[in-house]
Amino acid sequence: MLSRFFENIKGDKTIWAIIAVLAIFSFLPVYSASTNLVYVAGKGSTLGYLLKHAILLLLGFVIVYTTHKIPYRYFSGLSVLMMPVVILLLIYTLTQGTVIDGANASRWISIPFVGIGFQTSTLASVVLMIYVARYLARNKEKEIRFKESFLYLWLPIGFVLALILPANFSTTAITFSMVMLLSFLGGYPLKYLASILGVGILSLALFILTAKAFPDAMKGSRISTWSNRIENFVSGDSEDNYQAEKAKIAIASGEIYGKGPGKSVQKNFLPQSSSDFIYAIIGEEFGLIGAILILIFFLGLLFRFVIIATKASTIFGTLLALGVGLPIVFQAMINMSVAVGLFPVTGQPLPLISTGGTSIWMTCFAIGIVLSVSAANPSAEELGKPKKELENPLDILHEAVG
Repeated sequence: MLSRFFENIKGDKTIWAIIAVLAIFSFLPVYSASTNLVYVAGKGSTLGYLLKHAILLLLGFVIVYTTHKIPYRYFSGLSVLMMPVVILLLIYTLTQGTVIDGANASRWISIPFVGIGFQTSTLASVVLMIYVARYLARNKEKEIRFKESFLYLWLPIGFVLALILPANFSTTAITFSMVMLLSFLGGYPLKYLASILGVGILSLALFILTAKAFPDAMKGSRISTWSNRIENFVSGDSEDNYQAEKAKIAIASGEIYGKGPGKSVQKNFLPQSSSDFIYAIIGEEFGLIGAILILIFFLGLLFRFVIIATKASTIFGTLLALGVGLPIVFQAMINMSVAVGLFPVTGQPLPLISTGGTSIWMTCFAIGIVLSVSAANPSAEELGKPKKELENPLDILHEAVG
């Protein structure tokens, strides 16, 4: 049965190997860091956290396997269908006002009956990148006019990012950066990109000024949180600086070879040791060697993503692989940069290693899409198939949506 399962695995085998290694390795730092929540915060048990992480990863690999079996061309139409759904979810997330342990958690909604939190902005980011890849691919051979692209590309992008921004600045910034990068790689005119960048910066400044002037009108926003993080990154004392300092101490105390699995000391002082600052725990327990190996694995993913994009048989396949693949590596680099003090605290988890269902599932969804692109190199027999053999409900939906 296991051999039959491996026979059904398609796509880039190197990516399969890397994500498997990262997922298996994640059990060590997650199990170690969970003791902070158990013995310091008095929540649950280490075995319970480990079991939850295992279930989330298992579901994640189910998502990878299922997604990579779907022909990637169907994601083009799916992104159009999902955009209204994503917008409604983001509006609901902003208005429902979730509170976790007395803290503002307006980035999350609770999934009914299962009691699991879901961060809608993460789903929105993936869908948005697919939508951008679709637009750029469909207009690659056309002369792009700014008015038309503003209506069909930048207006939806701006609307989605505006809904993410109040509760999650870091995700907004990362998504906007990735959209700009993908647009550049997709051949969007530089003169228009410069204008969009200027409008984005002005819109952010206007939003901040408005929120500062009318704080009661934006109670669900986390502007004070992320503005303080940026300010305190430069100077001042705060909880975020405290976390950053403890993270640097953890990495420094790990030295070359680390203290060994489970022997971290700073995990007892880092509130987010199993998520945002798990890279610091890795550095402390596995040393510089372990930290560098994790970096190499993510750089390996980047390399394979680029290779798959260059070998894709269609422009959409190329842009899709880059659009959903690059943000995974970019997020990993930001998480590691925060741990070593190069970035202010962002709240971005380390993909496939940090705890958290939304991050794991959306990362697996994106990786599944890339694997679908890598598995789509048509054989000579497939190229010779009559079009009628390809006509099924998904094909019809794809053609109808465009």
